[in-house]
Amino acid sequence: MHTTFDLLEEIRGIIATHARSDLQTPIAGLHVSKVESAEPHHSLTEPLLVVMAQGGKRLLLGDQVYEYRAGECLVVTTDLPIAGHFIDASPQVPSLAMGLALRPAIIAPLLLETPPERWSRSPTGLPAIATGEAGLDLLDAVARMLRLLDHPEDAAVLAPLIEREIAWRLLTGPYSGLVRQVGLADSGLSHVGRAIRWVRENYAESIRIEDLAQLAGMSASGFHRHFRAVTAMSPLQFQKRIRLQEARSLLVSHAGDIAGVGHMVGYDSPSQFNREYRRMFGAPPGQDAAQLRTDTAPRDVQHLP
Repeated sequence: MHTTFDLLEEIRGIIATHARSDLQTPIAGLHVSKVESAEPHHSLTEPLLVVMAQGGKRLLLGDQVYEYRAGECLVVTTDLPIAGHFIDASPQVPSLAMGLALRPAIIAPLLLETPPERWSRSPTGLPAIATGEAGLDLLDAVARMLRLLDHPEDAAVLAPLIEREIAWRLLTGPYSGLVRQVGLADSGLSHVGRAIRWVRENYAESIRIEDLAQLAGMSASGFHRHFRAVTAMSPLQFQKRIRLQEARSLLVSHAGDIAGVGHMVGYDSPSQFNREYRRMFGAPPGQDAAQLRTDTAPRDVQHLP
């Protein structure tokens, strides 16, 4: 039987061989990451399982800090704006990780087959993110999924089976309370998720808590409470992060039009845009944009959360 050490060593080797700057692999929903820098970054993530094989990462969501290292995993169950940096990553010893999309179409049917006694006892109002030990069974399934990158002729048949097994391991392990919400159409997470998706797609629009609450099918007070529990921030804080991260991406292609970019993402006041941008990224938009344009190679590398 494989040990955790053996599995992690194998996983590291496969990731190092197949990692690309865009994280993509020929297997739908499977991503592999090799990062050689501890530089801070901001990203928008989606429902995802990430298993760290080498190195580690520290994440900030609202005022909550999460950290995971080799042999541990991250579970994210909705779209979130996350800030973070890799730990001890260098060209000599890069951070290596795999990610697998958590798809409701895979998880929902498994809920019917999961005995309630195997569900972890979790409180309501769960945050949409958790970290902890991956466990031997989950690592074994992850290793078998990654092996298919060396055997593409088998992937079409075996990858869906292993994806289903990975979802099963999550549903019957310590993350079941969190992952179960991905597959439940009437869960609190799914209701809040509708509002989260609206904000992501309409970040430049003004928002009213009452309208978002109606979209989520909740009272305004209940929605605000659930939204903060899921995202660790208020709806307005969430929107601000989405706006500023989008602005940072736009500044690369709209050099010199700082006020225009601010307006494009929803800021009517240039001074407010400059102030909030600097607070989030540590430099005013013009200075940060100049650095972005002179440092495009490292920033072309995408990151798993």
